[in-house]
Amino acid sequence: MLLTAFGGFMSLIFLGMLVLAVVALVMAGLARDDAYRAANKQSKMFWLIMLGVTVAVNLLVPMVFLQIAGLIATIVFFVDVRPALKQVSGGGGGRRGGSSSDGPYGPYNGGR
Repeated sequence: MLLTAFGGFMSLIFLGMLVLAVVALVMAGLARDDAYRAANKQSKMFWLIMLGVTVAVNLLVPMVFLQIAGLIATIVFFVDVRPALKQVSGGGGGRRGGSSSDGPYGPYNGGR
């Protein structure tokens, strides 16, 4: 009974890893190629290959070591590459608009 529940839990974990990798692959494919160069990150082709291999490993090769390596690549994309691409592409300034000197309560006026 406990072994069956553990197997179901691990299946959910592996499914979550697959979904994250597919989402990262789509996001990497939608970003412009020049944004990767402007953000000083690896090329778009590098990330498409890396995340594509991650998706393939999650689907075809049930080897936990390779799946964890792919999860690390996916996490690196989400926490390092994607924010840099958003910032270079103009999508990193928030959704409210305003200038770069705006704080959480309005514009910063330098103590005047």
